[in-house]
Amino acid sequence: MTFKRPSGAGLAALAVGLFAATAAYADPTVNKGDNAWMMTSTVLVLLMTVPGLALFYGGLVRSKNMLSVLMQVLYTACIVMVIWALYGYSITFTGGSAYIGGFSKAFLAGVTPDSMAATFTADANISELVYFCFQMTFAAITPGLIVGAFAERTKFAAIALFIPLWVTLIYFPIAHMVWYWAGPDAIVAAAKAVAAAAPDAKAAAQAKLDEVMADAGQVFLWGALDFAGGTVVHINAGIAGLVGCLIIGKRTGYGKELMAPHSLTMTMIGASLLWVGWFGFNVGSNLEASGTAALAMTNTFLATAVAAMAWMFAEWMTKGHPSLLGAASGAVAGLVAVTPACGFSGPMGAMVLGLVAGVVCLFFCTVVKNSLGYDDSLDVFGVHCVGGIIGALGTGILVNPALGGTGVMDYVAGKIGDYDMVTQMIAQCKAVATTLVWSGVGSAILFKVVDVIVGLRVNVEVEREGLDVTEHTERAYNM
Repeated sequence: MTFKRPSGAGLAALAVGLFAATAAYADPTVNKGDNAWMMTSTVLVLLMTVPGLALFYGGLVRSKNMLSVLMQVLYTACIVMVIWALYGYSITFTGGSAYIGGFSKAFLAGVTPDSMAATFTADANISELVYFCFQMTFAAITPGLIVGAFAERTKFAAIALFIPLWVTLIYFPIAHMVWYWAGPDAIVAAAKAVAAAAPDAKAAAQAKLDEVMADAGQVFLWGALDFAGGTVVHINAGIAGLVGCLIIGKRTGYGKELMAPHSLTMTMIGASLLWVGWFGFNVGSNLEASGTAALAMTNTFLATAVAAMAWMFAEWMTKGHPSLLGAASGAVAGLVAVTPACGFSGPMGAMVLGLVAGVVCLFFCTVVKNSLGYDDSLDVFGVHCVGGIIGALGTGILVNPALGGTGVMDYVAGKIGDYDMVTQMIAQCKAVATTLVWSGVGSAILFKVVDVIVGLRVNVEVEREGLDVTEHTERAYNM
């Protein structure tokens, strides 16, 4: 075999071809590895909802209400997915104002197999349809968490009406305020334009950068951190659940009759599926299969394990026995608490967070709940709202690089920004307070509206017979 040296014309043609290939490669492209991971994460979050959450909740109620809980969770996931495609994605993840987006992507206008969504690294993109589906699963599971607070006594018609109203008026605005921003590509490009601008064009370039930086949700503009949904998902749903159980009232016989879980086996299966699926929830929120994703994965293992043991040992010391329900509940509390911190905290910080969450959530689910006498059927407030608050506030501390945290990226400077604990904690507190007020007050109004239209609660006879037969004409078990 002989090698023929290219002619001058051939070299020129080769150079043109290489230049064209390089130019094409330099254009923004979808990273197939990140895309594949995000598809996997999306399916894992669906696993959290159906069957994970459904079985976790279903096992905790009495057998006569098992199917009603499964139906409520399944319906919630389905209706929210439809709403997300029609207008939810658009008003959550487009610009408009600091509180809500617009309708430019309603009915998925402009969202095609070729359109791309930014990640947290400039020039690293995933398919927008993948991002759409990933965020859709977050929207689907959040209102599903709420129904556990008033399980076993609520009309299905009330759930069917409340969920679309709540996700539209409560979830979408909170998600927009916390998670919407212009993205690293726009910020980096605008910052480079400022650096390269001639003196007479500097002011215009800086004004453009300021405009890009201001294109974000209000909570994001405050500087609050929420990696995977401590405020958006858990505090949001947890406070709505508390408001709901207070307005709807206690179950008939609550505090006088035994209302033990009918299948802790089902609950354990559900909790295990939640833990597995939560890796999609937390690790997927990095949007890239990178080192930060590995950190989020590590923290999701460690915080959960520590929280499960913290709850179990605390229960063992106070009640004289360790219970499976306690360990499973502790695991979920740890997952909730580490959610906002998983990509910001170091592993040791995540373990501390799990320890605190396990003990404090147990305290709220037993001492506080019994003292105040409210009937939060499946401890949605005690686990999700309280755990979410612990995680949200803990994130502000554990992000500190001096404590092993990652710090916060300054895309304009191109480096990790300086950490100021007071400033960061003020931002975290404002995020928590905003979520509590928006969801708490808004949910109360929606419950009252639904009560007027269809009524919230079944009558005593229906409740005693069970919602499976009376609401759905089915039984979970025919033996």
